[in-house]
Amino acid sequence: MGIVPIQANDGLIDYVHPELNEEITAIGGHYVLTKEIRMPFQRQSLLYIVGHAVFDTSCCGVGGCGYVLVPGFILKWKYKKTESGHSVSRLKPIRDQTIQRDVKSLIEKREIVHQVQFP
Repeated sequence: MGIVPIQANDGLIDYVHPELNEEITAIGGHYVLTKEIRMPFQRQSLLYIVGHAVFDTSCCGVGGCGYVLVPGFILKWKYKKTESGHSVSRLKPIRDQTIQRDVKSLIEKREIVHQVQFP
């Protein structure tokens, strides 16, 4: 199961926490989400997910990368469960490009990754 944000009318998202260390098959290979991190940032708590992808069934050759996905600031941590038992947190996505740049810089100092994305 990948990252599943559910957009609410107020611009916030209900973020369904994925299973970690579960290989997800994609058309060109597979990816794995390896850890969830809660990081303090400007008197708020930020959630980011670290993963890696392997491209080994692509027509263009093989390769891979490490990456981080930053769903947003945590407003309610694991406040409910889905029918399948996955935890759900309420998040505020980071849309401000200056804040994105600052968050990206901090994460790149902590993690060895090729990219930081704000879905």
